[in-house]
Amino acid sequence: MKAAVFYSPGVIKVEEIQVPRISERELLIRVKACAVCGTDIRIFEGKKTKGITPPAIIGHEIAGTVEEIGDQVTGFEIGDRVAVIPVIPCLRCYYCLKGAENICAHRTAFGYEYGGGFQEFMRVPEAAVRAGNVVPIGNSLSFEEASLVEPLACCYNGNQRSAIRPGDVVLIVGAGPIGLMHLQLARLSGAGRILVSELIAARRDLAASMGADRTIDPRSVDLVSVVMEETNGRGVDASIMAMGAPEIVNDLIKATRKGGIVNLFAGFSGEGETQIHANLLHYNEVILTGTASASRHHFHQAMSLVSSRRIDLLPLISHRFSLSDVHKALQVVKKGEGLKAIVFP
Repeated sequence: MKAAVFYSPGVIKVEEIQVPRISERELLIRVKACAVCGTDIRIFEGKKTKGITPPAIIGHEIAGTVEEIGDQVTGFEIGDRVAVIPVIPCLRCYYCLKGAENICAHRTAFGYEYGGGFQEFMRVPEAAVRAGNVVPIGNSLSFEEASLVEPLACCYNGNQRSAIRPGDVVLIVGAGPIGLMHLQLARLSGAGRILVSELIAARRDLAASMGADRTIDPRSVDLVSVVMEETNGRGVDASIMAMGAPEIVNDLIKATRKGGIVNLFAGFSGEGETQIHANLLHYNEVILTGTASASRHHFHQAMSLVSSRRIDLLPLISHRFSLSDVHKALQVVKKGEGLKAIVFP
């Protein structure tokens, strides 16, 4: 079978390798679609190394069909259409027992410790089968839509952590795929007004078409001033950073009302260091938080939103590539061309 094998920063080769063999308690998935995530780019560039031991097969936004079933596995049939939850929780650590399995102390994941979706066939280990990481998608969703349920699940987690209530004013910084998912989720949560800040004009236009009440080009106007104008000087109820720009964290804090929430949703390269004006948090009681991955519950909630067509993921797909063109897919995402790129092994 073909697989895109990551060897070192900047080096990924499409090669012929053996189809994985499975045990009696495992599954084999024929990968039909794997979306490219910004995290894949950071791995490819060598900026994210945790859990990656080259040679490795990355890609964690995965949908496909069941190709082979271990003798001791029940509940699946050959040909079942499925999506894969990438994070495999241990189910025993402090965090799992507290209901925070997305930050499991012993988590493993597809595209990291286990081979990911940039290959034709993917082995699902016993721990993932047992935990329910392989989720039926039925016949209503396309494989490319199903592959995007994973990032939507992460956004759903972030939406919950941002505590958006009916009538709230929300600021989203970044109108890439993640920001546009947050836009739709904020609207479903009842946000009264949604402001989106984005450098790229085409993305601002798409945000407006998807329901943003005002789009902002932060190069032409001062972001904080615009927010204060829109909120009568109060600030937004929730700010969501959907792009990794540590240098503007203070702007989000300044743009958020007293007692509001700033969610650093996006990951940052390296250590992600920045300086924070701590008195803005102290005197204004602003809550500064982040969002890490998603739990199985978040994934199922996201799946429900897509299946019921309350969330539309298709406008976010701008590029489609064969596995042989995985380099092109990675470059498109790296350069910020379009929105979401899907690889079809």
